[in-house]
Amino acid sequence: MTRIVILGCAGSGKSTLANRLGVRTGAPVICLDAVWRPEWRQNDVAEFRALVKKAHEGEAWVSDGNFAAATFDLRLPRATLVVWLDRSKLFCTGHVVLRVFRRDNDHRIGGLAKVLRFIWNFDRINRPLIEANRIAHGASVPVCRLTNGREIAAFVSTGGAVTAPD
Repeated sequence: MTRIVILGCAGSGKSTLANRLGVRTGAPVICLDAVWRPEWRQNDVAEFRALVKKAHEGEAWVSDGNFAAATFDLRLPRATLVVWLDRSKLFCTGHVVLRVFRRDNDHRIGGLAKVLRFIWNFDRINRPLIEANRIAHGASVPVCRLTNGREIAAFVSTGGAVTAPD
């Protein structure tokens, strides 16, 4: 009964970790960036929420993405674990710059400046908002913080099992 929510800054490796955990555990991977459509605006949040709710009805899943204000009330009460990817700004920046040049990726160079601003301001603006929503909707859900590739590899090798939460 794996139900893991993966949080972190843009470029921290949320999708990569989610996919690795999905393979390891057999749990379906729900990528919120794939659910949210690029053409949607604020008035489409209700449709987004309905899709997110339906996607998280199963007994096992790995959920990749923040979308705290719009989805935490739906995801966190059912989650068994929250994973925070606490990668450095330098790592996240390098990762997003490199991924815009990969052919198998939907990220485009036109949005790079916006994403780089997001990364630069993440700890000051977004992290406190995400944490406030996490506590409001899932204070009792254990949290595992991963900061480097070695910790991530060890976590994946356990299939997402942790011995003691932060």
